[in-house]
Amino acid sequence: MTVVLMSFATFVSTLIGGLVALRFRDRLHFLLSFTAGVLLGVVSFEVLPELFELAHEHGADPMRAMVALVLGFLLFHGLEKFLLIHHAHESDYATHRHPQVGIFSALALVGHSVMDGVGIGLAFQVSPAVGATVAIAVIAHDFSDGLNTVGLMLSHGNPTRRSIVMLALDALAPVAGAASTLLFHLPPETLMLYLGFFAGFLLYIGVSDILPEAHSGAPPGKSLQLIALTALGAGFMYVVAQSGL
Repeated sequence: MTVVLMSFATFVSTLIGGLVALRFRDRLHFLLSFTAGVLLGVVSFEVLPELFELAHEHGADPMRAMVALVLGFLLFHGLEKFLLIHHAHESDYATHRHPQVGIFSALALVGHSVMDGVGIGLAFQVSPAVGATVAIAVIAHDFSDGLNTVGLMLSHGNPTRRSIVMLALDALAPVAGAASTLLFHLPPETLMLYLGFFAGFLLYIGVSDILPEAHSGAPPGKSLQLIALTALGAGFMYVVAQSGL
């Protein structure tokens, strides 16, 4: 049950991140810029290295996982463009908000948070020490998950109450994911595909959703600051990954 107890720390971290986003919604473009960098860093410095390490350890072809990454990216792109905003005209897009896009994006982050919990649980299947290390890493970036969830909801025109509901779902998701691993053991080859698909979702959310929203709502002359914050978010995750946290 240690895995479930550790996952409760991610619950607290996610909630705090979401509450920060609610409190400073007038500066949301700065928060979104930072967390887009965090997502980029999570993919580049945590998910992909883990994927390639698994491939090396088990003599597997990492290309299958990279195909899963592309499929994850394209699936989210297709769902957003063809199922959620196909009624919008391109000329109107910059001036219209689509709450359903925010909901779907936030649900993708909830799914990501479930996978965070699964990652904690699978790490504990290796050893308690590995599990604790992975749990600390997840806690470190789940603050940004809460921030992202509320940021996506608000930036797409959803009300505060609905944003809080989605934040609660995102906070509970890692606990559910961690608890689920008490019921199964995932083969390394399947875990590689899971990590690749997961990376594709995160890349799309960060590059095609969060970053454009951050820059579209920014005051004039703030682009350089926003780019610097994105770089800072990526750098933060690099430090976390290199320090073993």
